[in-house]
Amino acid sequence: MKVAEYHGFNDIRIADYPVPEIGKGEILIKTKVCGVCGSDLLEWYRKQKKTPFFGHEVSGVVEKVGEEVKNVKVGDRVFVNHHVPCFTCHWCRRGSYTMCPVYRRTDFYPGGFAEYIKVPEINVRNGVIKLSSDVSFKDASLIEPIACCLRGLKKAGIKVGDTVLIIGAGFTGLSHLQLAKMMGAGLVGVCDFFDFKLEKAKLLGADFVINPSKENVKEKLYSVNEGRGADIVVVTPSSVKAIQDAIEYLDKGSTLYLFGPTSPEDYISILPYRFFFSEISLITSYSSSPIEDNAVYRLIKEKKINTEELITHRFLFDEIAEAVRVARRAEDSLKVIVEFL
Repeated sequence: MKVAEYHGFNDIRIADYPVPEIGKGEILIKTKVCGVCGSDLLEWYRKQKKTPFFGHEVSGVVEKVGEEVKNVKVGDRVFVNHHVPCFTCHWCRRGSYTMCPVYRRTDFYPGGFAEYIKVPEINVRNGVIKLSSDVSFKDASLIEPIACCLRGLKKAGIKVGDTVLIIGAGFTGLSHLQLAKMMGAGLVGVCDFFDFKLEKAKLLGADFVINPSKENVKEKLYSVNEGRGADIVVVTPSSVKAIQDAIEYLDKGSTLYLFGPTSPEDYISILPYRFFFSEISLITSYSSSPIEDNAVYRLIKEKKINTEELITHRFLFDEIAEAVRVARRAEDSLKVIVEFL
């Protein structure tokens, strides 16, 4: 089978590997679509990986099933998550599923950018969703990344009527936008340097948009929000400057929600005095759990999320290097997906 290998952003190779053998409780999936995730594009993040394999936003068809597999059969169309919790450990009992040691260890082999994927037994039990015929493979590949956004907004404690400011109008920013509106937010604004993305934000329901290169973000926010800052500021880029700027847009009693990871060497400066007396909360959210995966699957199935406007580029698997190049070109791409014949 063909498998994509990462050796650098300008060195994506396609190599030959044997099709994985499966054991008891495992399944083999023939990949149909895999999305390019923002984490696939972070150089420091890629350098931490022990293998050249990448890609995890997967949908496909069950090719083989191992002994004792009951929940899927050959021919089923499926979504599968690469990480799944055990649901029994200390962290799972607290609802911190992505802190579960099993969650951190689990993965499918070799990665999403491969013609076939071996799915471990626990992922088969806890991370596979059978797709109905009205959910396309390309839409199913969006389940995991949108579920990450849903989990974060739940952690941020979004309330009906909240003013939400989203920093970054990429795929995750526009997913947060749609979910925030759905969850009852009052005003939702989106901030980005690229007008193409801001036009998408308006199309998807943003109440106001801001281009920091043309407008003062704080002044615009206060002018549309009765002289107040935002109740929740969502920072989607993996950028210290974006985080630092976001602090200035917070209202009293608000929440700063960091969605994008920064490198291990990065630091931010905060004034504890202001955070204390203004009761500002800081939260982060890493990845999704099967709870959010299933919730987002239902939202997609019920056509409550506009997926068409989120996918801007589609490539065939042998064009994977170009897919990565386009995904890194932020000014005119949102979600880039790779399709397998």
